[in-house]
Amino acid sequence: MTIADRTRTLLDHALAGAQREGRVPSVAAGLVRGGELVWSGAVGTLDGRAGGPAADDDTQYRMGSITKTFVGVCVLRLRDAGRLDLADRFDAHVPGSSLGAVTVEQLLSHSGGVQAETHGPWWERTPGDGWDALAGAGVATPAGQRFRAGRRFHYSNVGFAALGRLLEVAHGTGWADVVRTELLEPLGMTRTTTRPSGRAAPGLAVHPFADVLLPEPEHDGGAMAPAGQLWTTVRDLSRWAAFLGGDTAGLLSTETLEEMCEPHHVVDEVGQPWTGAHGLGWQVWNVDGVRYAGHGGSMPGFLAGLRVRLDGGDGVVTLANTTSTTVMRGLADRLLGVLHDEEPAPVEPWVASGTADLLELVGTWHWGPSVTTARSVGEHLVLGEPGTARGSRFARVGEDEWVGLDGYNTGEPLRVVRRADGTVSHLDLASFRFTRTPYDPAADVPGGVDDLGWT
Repeated sequence: MTIADRTRTLLDHALAGAQREGRVPSVAAGLVRGGELVWSGAVGTLDGRAGGPAADDDTQYRMGSITKTFVGVCVLRLRDAGRLDLADRFDAHVPGSSLGAVTVEQLLSHSGGVQAETHGPWWERTPGDGWDALAGAGVATPAGQRFRAGRRFHYSNVGFAALGRLLEVAHGTGWADVVRTELLEPLGMTRTTTRPSGRAAPGLAVHPFADVLLPEPEHDGGAMAPAGQLWTTVRDLSRWAAFLGGDTAGLLSTETLEEMCEPHHVVDEVGQPWTGAHGLGWQVWNVDGVRYAGHGGSMPGFLAGLRVRLDGGDGVVTLANTTSTTVMRGLADRLLGVLHDEEPAPVEPWVASGTADLLELVGTWHWGPSVTTARSVGEHLVLGEPGTARGSRFARVGEDEWVGLDGYNTGEPLRVVRRADGTVSHLDLASFRFTRTPYDPAADVPGGVDDLGWT
């Protein structure tokens, strides 16, 4: 896809404005549509000084917590291979730790109550210790839980250190080797590494009240590395955005990716409406009725962001070498807004794609006195309006057998009940009767229908 010159000008201007307003040494960003990087831009110099080396879309920045999404996908690949269950206790795979009772799913969704940070010095600015020093059974103050597992969302960097250790035990090699061989290499993400390599931005802090800089330390996080170690570029991170948008190159099934992006626990900020939640390794948002997934990242000297619209796959990635600034929070939305306003997503023309064998099921049905409509849409039978009340899509799983795909009826069985002559009598949806007329006495309505009928 080629975007218009006017759109590029507006995007470049938005990026430059954010760099100046936020006093960011350098910032790079990219937009993804249809699985491709359709725009990228970079502003500033890597050292934050006039005449310094300019940033570009092949400059490495530390992605921070976006690292967790790679770890999460590798854990789900283990699940899909039958090597673990999300309900497994952690100690079923990594015995002898202080986190043994927490489940794999609770670690992935930050709902295990595990403490957010380590007991030691600020782990993001100091070299990391090994797993045994973090959560081993023999440690004087091992990492533990702050809350009862399953009670609430509580973001935990330590929890993803545990998942990284799970990958190491399961594969018999380092977590980064697992990520590299299972994801980075197959996706062609050759510029994503555990330490800076080639052209890379230094981590910098900008003084809040003066235009001066302070270098931030760079190190190996040890056991905590799975929580935020990886470095990447706009080009590479855009490939990961395309992955989240559905272009998984066969590395993860569509069903598993959708499962990972389901909101498992809301992010409950006191006094604020619920707009964010956490899935399995991915953050998810509901903004004005539009669902997004992705993740943010921050380490001393760096800020990063990845956000993808789940309704079409448009995505944005941002990378900057500054410890703190508020403008990065709105930059992703601003860039996506320009793309959507100036370059509306193409509209696929309607074509007749249904089959006539569902005609006997479409039309008006009644659940008691309430009225609903069944439609044939592609390969699915749609009862009501998905997203409204109990409206759902249903997929065929056998002769006259269907299963719900949405909302209240997700996973619930729908059975077409026929008369002796083969014509359709009624629908049985998880024991509820749907009849062609309200409370049809000939449709075996549970509880029966009063002999006097409607009066």
